[in-house]
Amino acid sequence: MMRTVREPHIQSLRALAALLVLIYHAGLIPGGYIGVDIFYVISGYLITNLLLREIQARDNLAFSSFYARRFKRLLPASLVVVLATGITGWALLPTTYRADFGRDLIAASTYISNFLFALWNADYQNLGSTPSPFIHFWSLAVEEQFYLFWPILILILFRIKGRKGVFFGVLAVAGLSFLFSLYLTERSPVWSFYILPTRAWEMAVGALILFASERMRTRIFSRPQWGLLAILLLVLSSFFYNENTAFPGTAAIIPVLATALLILSIEKWPPFLDKLSRRRTVQWLGEISYPLYLWHWPVLVIPELYLSRKLSMFEVLLAALLILLLSDLTHRFIEEPLRYKDFKIKRIYLASFIATLASVILGLAIISSYNSSITSTSGFTFDVEEVREKPKNNIDGCHVHVGVTVAPKCEYGDTDSEKTIVLYGDSHAAQWLPALDIVGRKKGIKIVSLTKSACPSAEVIKELSSQYRIADCQAFRDSSVERISKLNPTAVIMTGMQPFTAPNSKVDSRDWWLAGEAKAFSRIKGFTEYPIYLTDTPLPSVDIPTCLAEMDREKCDTSRPISPEVAPGLIAINPTPWLCEGSCSAVIDGIVVYRDKSHLTVAMSEYLAPRLEKELQRIGVLP
Repeated sequence: MMRTVREPHIQSLRALAALLVLIYHAGLIPGGYIGVDIFYVISGYLITNLLLREIQARDNLAFSSFYARRFKRLLPASLVVVLATGITGWALLPTTYRADFGRDLIAASTYISNFLFALWNADYQNLGSTPSPFIHFWSLAVEEQFYLFWPILILILFRIKGRKGVFFGVLAVAGLSFLFSLYLTERSPVWSFYILPTRAWEMAVGALILFASERMRTRIFSRPQWGLLAILLLVLSSFFYNENTAFPGTAAIIPVLATALLILSIEKWPPFLDKLSRRRTVQWLGEISYPLYLWHWPVLVIPELYLSRKLSMFEVLLAALLILLLSDLTHRFIEEPLRYKDFKIKRIYLASFIATLASVILGLAIISSYNSSITSTSGFTFDVEEVREKPKNNIDGCHVHVGVTVAPKCEYGDTDSEKTIVLYGDSHAAQWLPALDIVGRKKGIKIVSLTKSACPSAEVIKELSSQYRIADCQAFRDSSVERISKLNPTAVIMTGMQPFTAPNSKVDSRDWWLAGEAKAFSRIKGFTEYPIYLTDTPLPSVDIPTCLAEMDREKCDTSRPISPEVAPGLIAINPTPWLCEGSCSAVIDGIVVYRDKSHLTVAMSEYLAPRLEKELQRIGVLP
């Protein structure tokens, strides 16, 4: 069995992993999230070695001692960051965030963040306008969950067949987990990204390194070229992977195997790499890599949420210096003093419980301070929960997300009617369902919803986020057009979120979007009498409920109108005049217009039902 080498090479790998994640979240490289995968391989390698050494020495495993060591190593720094982030966020962030902020704090404290963010469909690769300051705790949750079951599995496998049993058992875990990762990445990318069963193979690969024979290492991995190749693969994947990369899936193979290759060839790294890894600065970064990972995201994101804007490059550099300072202080005054103190196991468990309980109490206090009824500085009162409410097709599962390419059978309005209107597009189409539902019930028309996140009806190939997959969207469009062909509806109302530039800078964005509309029209024109394109609603520059809670109403009237032009053949409906008279107001007749940074509130959609009805009458869809 291969012996482990901890210093200085493993520390340098930790430094690389932490820096990649930091630089990624600073917005400087698109694929730096692979740093998490480097950490996972290292963890699998080191922890499995520790477990095997103890089992071979004692023919048993002291579980209470193992978990106590993990708690002592990980919890103090983690809970310090959680408490500091919680108190700072409570003081600085808008009151509209408090319920979610407190919930996320509790999840981070109890290491269940990965499940929480998967349930809430939080896209780590594209965090949107209100990212959680605790979202990076998902990876720590995965690692802690790994520590819970891995010692038990290793002991059972060793008892069955010794080291050979461990090898084949770990190999089976790696294979099954990888296959499940491939399956789930295709069908539910968000869940695949966050959960242990799709990530366990990465730790298992790290564990398998231990079984490389001396002969294999000296004959195969003793050439410096292996280290060069591995570094090249990590650099390339960090620059060429981005928010559109389906991850983990097959894409994770490169950073995982590259990290394994670096560890396998660790004694024969190229001279420049070996020398670099031993430099004091690199070693220091490796030593503070854990607190650096803990601190980096809250320090970067809380100022952005407080200022309601992106940080400038100068501000990012200042934040980076603060991150390094806090990380060093945490390592020097929390990690190091506790690491070398010999505490009784019961005392470690008790202290861990009390500290975790304190964090949970803080989270509950933050949640209890949240009041959904907000009165703005100008005296306007509104209920945040009502404003944030999504249309019923978001709640009943009819509006679909990544991994789903066929919308379920969803009917609204007068469901017994023979006359049908199809609503087709992305979430900016789904926002019109409350209005159409009213019109349908009033006029005796069935409304069929065919909507999917980030997939506008205009057939464009755009770069948006991992919520958008080219094949995923096209498959949804194909299934939707097939449904439309069978329904032969009276009208198809198409729309989509529109402020995108063409992926190819040489193409005019206006022409690119209109070409997408024209292609959509060409596919449905034979199946409906009224092919309608509802141009997009004006787009605010801020999150409207938060703006109203923190500022005067007039300062929130900042929406940008969208071009009313549509492709030839389509019948245009332009809602901008309904929302903008000179300026685009955040509140109309006492109703908040937007529930976030782009979507209409349910109340505003319902408010606009008479306007939409009148337009459909003008066109001839309604009598």
